[in-house]
Amino acid sequence: MSTPEEESVFDTYRDRVERPLYRLFSEYGVPEWKYFAGGMAANVVARAASLLPPLLLGAAIDSVFTGDSAFSLPVVPASWLPATAPDAAQFQFAAVAIVVAFFVTAVFTWLYGVAANLFAHRVMHAVRTDSFEKMQRLDMTFFDDKQTGEVMSVLNNDASNLEVFLDNALQNTARLAVMVVGIAGIMLWMNWQLAIVTLAAIPLIVVLTLWFMRTVEPRYVAQRQSIGDLNTRLENALSGVELVKTSNTESYETGRVRDASYSFFRDTMSVLKLNYLYRPGMELLAGLSFAVTFVVGGIWLFQGPPLFFSGTLSTGEFVTFILLTQRFVTPLAEVSNIVDQYENAKASSERVFGLRDIPVRIQDDADATDISPVEGRVEYDDVTFGYESDPYGDPDDDTPDPLADEDVILDGVSFDADPGETTALVGPTGAGKSTILKLLLRLYDVDGGEIRVDGHDIRDVTLESLRGAIGYVGQDTFLFDGTIAENIKYGEFDADREDVVEAAKAAEAHQFITEMPNGYDTRVGERGVKLSGGQRQRVSIARTVLQDPEILILDEATSAVDTETEFLIQRSLDRLSEDRTTFSIAHRLSTVKNADQILVVEAGEVAERGTHQELLDADGVYAALWNAQTGDRDRLKQELDIET
Repeated sequence: MSTPEEESVFDTYRDRVERPLYRLFSEYGVPEWKYFAGGMAANVVARAASLLPPLLLGAAIDSVFTGDSAFSLPVVPASWLPATAPDAAQFQFAAVAIVVAFFVTAVFTWLYGVAANLFAHRVMHAVRTDSFEKMQRLDMTFFDDKQTGEVMSVLNNDASNLEVFLDNALQNTARLAVMVVGIAGIMLWMNWQLAIVTLAAIPLIVVLTLWFMRTVEPRYVAQRQSIGDLNTRLENALSGVELVKTSNTESYETGRVRDASYSFFRDTMSVLKLNYLYRPGMELLAGLSFAVTFVVGGIWLFQGPPLFFSGTLSTGEFVTFILLTQRFVTPLAEVSNIVDQYENAKASSERVFGLRDIPVRIQDDADATDISPVEGRVEYDDVTFGYESDPYGDPDDDTPDPLADEDVILDGVSFDADPGETTALVGPTGAGKSTILKLLLRLYDVDGGEIRVDGHDIRDVTLESLRGAIGYVGQDTFLFDGTIAENIKYGEFDADREDVVEAAKAAEAHQFITEMPNGYDTRVGERGVKLSGGQRQRVSIARTVLQDPEILILDEATSAVDTETEFLIQRSLDRLSEDRTTFSIAHRLSTVKNADQILVVEAGEVAERGTHQELLDADGVYAALWNAQTGDRDRLKQELDIET
């Protein structure tokens, strides 16, 4: 289990989930009630039909073979039965009825299986897709905390556990309920005294089950947590496999996975230790019920009523009791599996709804408007921002936590960008350049001040229209596993091949694409690993060209490629930025010297602003950076006062 210091947002909201399985049925089961009701009805018929053969056999024994009593069945009118007919007719009736009962049992068991599986899988389809949809809407703050493994655990492991519960546990529970009620009713009707002997194990089974459920629940919670931790560790190790290999740290990562796996093993064994007590205990109680019934019934049949019992017991009744008790024992022995699946599902549903309950902090206001068409004027007005140390905090406290001084990333940032202008942001690493532009996309919300597009506070417009007007090309280009054409069309899925080719030409990508074996239909592999960094970058630029945004963000789009590739990419970026409001973050100042305005960002503030020449004439931070990059070592030595 996580310590209080390590508690994740999952833990916070999972712990607040009340009656998780009730929520599962009320939110997802109710819309599929027809399948559930149909399945339960078929189950009742199937189980009722399965109880007829022992009754028919007992009646036939007493009427046909021993002649102890007339042919009779519970609830069935005597006029419907061959009670006074010849023995052959009674035997024939019993044989035909037994065959019909087995046939009805088979048909309605099939109907129940179909309905139950449709119910379970339709519910889980909705749970999985809704959980993924919610995950997509969560803020970047959530993913900054590296919750990917936890989310994968919810979408895969926890959803699968719920599916098993809905598919198997519900089916077995329904079968158990019908069998217990039906068998108990028949036994009490036939011989209430012997029935009490058979049913005496039920209170003990209930007590043992309640103890098991109370004891095992926290252990299941810990097990689900350890699965999430293991998935996170595996996901991180696989995502960073190149770094692992180049750092020669395979043994270190193996050790971390081994530790996470052992935690999962330890928590799983903690659950299994209880199961090793509970399941054999259930089987023992059920078996003792059968044995005691056999002993008491056998003595009664051969020697008369034992102990304080009274009345008679026929051979047919004894045979029926033994057969029904055996059918009674089997479902009772399966209670352990049902409880096991129930507790597992309860822990999983808490995590599913814990994810569902995490608030979406950045979303459209009720009166948000569509910003399109966009001209492209952008204004930053005294913008302040900081990453909160505990962004989700106490779910019951809506008061935002004040930022400590050390948490402030941006402080009083103000500037304007007119339509068609290019604004460059330069400065040391960690100064806040990327954060400034992430706020424009509303990946995060400002803590103070405003960001406006065409005069509209971006918090007052729809996210779809805002982000639809902004194109983003970053340094770390992500491509989905698919073809080059599919990756260029991402976001513009209806674009035809001609548009894709034109976008690739504008991005200087057409030539290398056509030289590949399958051209635009070449698969790029996971994360685009089959392409070079420069090729991935140009595919990303082509994707942005196809989107044709009014506002363009270039976040160090050429910093990780060679000089020749940089020239090609920069040429395509120059084409892309024509007649658009463009923001460019760059460490290589030569790529932004022609910008309409350059902002020098230091420690979260705009320290200098102006054109390239104006900043050089000011002889400040920008001039020092420029001289450092253009090789003026003597000036750099003088300014930094260092020895060569």
